[in-house]
Amino acid sequence: MTSTRFPDALRPASLGGDGMVTASHPAISRVGANVLERGGTAVDAALAMAAVAWLALPGQCGVGGDAFALVRRPDGTVEAFGGSGFGPDGSTPESHADRPHLPRYGALSVAAPGAIAALEALHRAGATMSLTELWAPAVTLARRGLACTAKTAGDIREHASRLAADPATAAALLPGGTVPATGTRLRQLALGSSIEELAADPAALYTGKLAARAVDHLESLGAPFSGDEWAATGEVSATPALRRRYRGHWVHQTPMPTPGWMVLDQLAICEGELGGAPLSATEVHWLAGAARIAFADRFAWAGSDSEDWRRGGEPAAVEAARARIRSGDLPGLAGANPDGDTTSMVAVDGDGRAVSLIESLAFTFGAGISLPDTGIVLNNRLGRGAYLVPGHPNELKPRRKPVHTLNAWLVTDDDGRLRHAGNTPGGDGQVQWNTQLLSHLLDHGAGPQAAVDAPRFSVFPGSDAEDLGAPAQLRAENRLGMDVLDGLRRLGHTVVPAGDWGAGGSAQVISVDHERGCFAGGSDSRQEGVALGV
Repeated sequence: MTSTRFPDALRPASLGGDGMVTASHPAISRVGANVLERGGTAVDAALAMAAVAWLALPGQCGVGGDAFALVRRPDGTVEAFGGSGFGPDGSTPESHADRPHLPRYGALSVAAPGAIAALEALHRAGATMSLTELWAPAVTLARRGLACTAKTAGDIREHASRLAADPATAAALLPGGTVPATGTRLRQLALGSSIEELAADPAALYTGKLAARAVDHLESLGAPFSGDEWAATGEVSATPALRRRYRGHWVHQTPMPTPGWMVLDQLAICEGELGGAPLSATEVHWLAGAARIAFADRFAWAGSDSEDWRRGGEPAAVEAARARIRSGDLPGLAGANPDGDTTSMVAVDGDGRAVSLIESLAFTFGAGISLPDTGIVLNNRLGRGAYLVPGHPNELKPRRKPVHTLNAWLVTDDDGRLRHAGNTPGGDGQVQWNTQLLSHLLDHGAGPQAAVDAPRFSVFPGSDAEDLGAPAQLRAENRLGMDVLDGLRRLGHTVVPAGDWGAGGSAQVISVDHERGCFAGGSDSRQEGVALGV
C-alpha cells in the first residue's frame, strides 16, 4: 500500500456497533435502521428499505422495475437473487424489422417486472418478519406523503411531458398539473394500496388478477404479452454468486444477466498495476482501459443465455488485455453510459448477515406508463437492453432476458468474514464505479466515505442500443486535478470534464472493522443519502 494519502471525504464515515444501513435517501436508511433496532436481520432491513425506496425515489425504482441482491449468510456463504423480466412472447426481431433498435419508451419497451419476485425470494430465504410488517412503513408513507427531494423534483421536471401523458402518473407526481417544488409532500395513494396488496400476495403480480390486468393493458397498447412470460418472471430462487480473488480478498458479484462478471474481469486486468499514487493518470488509465475492454467483450459475447462472457476472465485474455492497455490499443466500440436511473442500498447486522441490494426502472420513470389504478410505473428494460442486431447473443428473443446494468458486490477475507459490501446506481457506469470503489478500498485502504466521495470517471459511449459506435470519451470529474486530466490526454484519452461532482452515481459502502468490533458506512455526497449505525 502506498503512503500517498487518499483524497479526503466531505464528511467522516458513520459508525455502528450492532449493525448498519446506508442508502441514497434518509427515509430509506431510517426504516432499515428501525428494523435492525427492533431485532430484525439485515435481510429484513433490506426488504423494508426496498419498499420505501419506491416512494422516496420514484423516478429511480418501483414495483414495476427490477431488483438484484447479493446476500452473505452468517455461515459465510454468499448467494444471489436476481429479479429481471422477459419481454413479450410475441416480440421478435421480425416484428421490429422496420427499426434499428427497440423504442426506448412506451409499451414496446417494457419487460415483465422482476423486482417483486426477487424480493419475495429473498424474503423466503432469510427474513424473520412478514412482508406485511416490513412494507407497512412504505404503505404509511404512500398515504401520508413524503417530501419531494431536489433529486425527484429534478427528475419530474426533466420528464414532465412524458409523465403528463399518463393520467395516473400525472395525478401522483404532477399535483395540480405542475412540477412539485422541493419539499412538496407527494402522496401516492394507489401505489400504497398496491404495495399493501403485494405484501399479502406477491404472486399476484405474476399469476393473479393484477398480472391479468397488466397483460391486458399492455396488449391494448400494442405489446404482445401472453401472460406466460409474466408467470415465468415470477419464478426466482437463490443462485451461487460469482467471485474472484483480488488483493488477498474474495470479491463476490451478481451473476448473469447482470454485468457483475465485468467488474471481476476489470479487477483481474488491473491486479498488480494499481496501488501507487491514488487516482493518478496511470491508475485512471488502467481502470478506464480495463473498462473499455470489458465493454467490448460484453458487446462481442454477452447474452443472458450464453456462457461466452466467461472468456474475458481467462488467463490468456487477461494478459492480452494488459498488453493492450500498456500499448494504448484500446477499443472504442463501447464503454459506459451513466444515464438511467437506479438506486441501491446496503444492510449489515451484528450476526454477519449482509445484503447489497439494487433496484431500477431502467431509464428515469421507466417506460413512462403505469398500470391504471395501481400507481405502478413500468420499466423500459427491454427497450434499453435488448438488441436488434441479427445473430447477436443479446438479440431480442422470446424468453431471453436482455443483458442488464444492475450489479452488487460483497468482499470477504480468507476466513470468510465480511469486510465490505457496496454498490452504486448509474446505468453502465455501475461496473466502472464499482471497480473504482473496490480499488479504493482494497488497493489504497480507503474508508467507506472516502471511497464513495472520491473523484469519479467513466468511459463513454454505452452499450445501450442507441449509443453503440459513438466516439469514445473519458468523462472525468474536475477534482482529479488538471495534471491528471492533462496526463490522460497525453495517454490518448479524449477527456470531457464532468464538473467537480458531475460524473454520476450514488454509491453506498459498509465496511467491517473486526479488530475494533464496529461497522463504518459511507453514503455518496452526490445525493441526499445517509449511513446509519445501530
